[in-house]
Amino acid sequence: MKVYVCFPEGKAKALTMSYDDGKIQDERLVSIFNRYGIRGTFNLNYGMIDKEGLIPPRIKSSRINELYAGHEIATHTMTHPTIARCPMTEVAEEILADRKGLEQITGRIIRGHAYPNGSYNEEIKQLFRQLGIAYARVVEPAADFTLPTDPLEWHPTCHHDAPDLMEKAEFFAEFKKKQYLKLMYVWGHSYEFDNHDNWNVIEDFCAYMGGRNDIWYATNIEIIDYMDAARRLIFSADCRRVYNPNAISVWLEIDGDTVIEVKGGTCLEI
Repeated sequence: MKVYVCFPEGKAKALTMSYDDGKIQDERLVSIFNRYGIRGTFNLNYGMIDKEGLIPPRIKSSRINELYAGHEIATHTMTHPTIARCPMTEVAEEILADRKGLEQITGRIIRGHAYPNGSYNEEIKQLFRQLGIAYARVVEPAADFTLPTDPLEWHPTCHHDAPDLMEKAEFFAEFKKKQYLKLMYVWGHSYEFDNHDNWNVIEDFCAYMGGRNDIWYATNIEIIDYMDAARRLIFSADCRRVYNPNAISVWLEIDGDTVIEVKGGTCLEI
């Protein structure tokens, strides 16, 4: 018997998006995501949310919960410094103040991060683990549609301005080999679409990628939590019995033709 971990509902592909800074152009970007069923993570600087005089302006604190409903809100530090140049006490304050502020606004537990200016090092990664950050996105792209091997150094597939964005999207959409779990991860800043006058790039991408029944549309933290839950499954020695100690369901594919849901707290005969 061959047992494979799947994404929810037996899917083998996932798409996630990550956008930084929380500027006013997120209004238009979120509306595009919502229209096509795309889900993403928005990385915000609490210390700049209601600051006056910023160009372009940031999304106001009073608007955050409604705008980002159905999407993830993650940290991006309090004031967006290049943190690898900062004392570690300052880095700790930047991430904790950002977490606390965003949690106060949203009522959520905030556990994700995108490194500002792509700046990080091994010491910062270890600090973030200790301060409750479950993952952190870097800017250098991965070579393939891979899941992160180190969640505190999560490489995306590409920036939305990558010249081969649609080529990657077409390959990903047509990929049919279910023996692999594949992830497409696109990142950027929503204000770049205004700066480059190319909103058609994200419109075309989302229209092409959205609404596919073989893709799991997920936020960054949902992917991290799901894969953590999958790793915690407990199997009998012959793999004919599985116990799920988690609160969330995990899906398994059995012998290439049967998909089962292992609900949280249950033990199943396979």
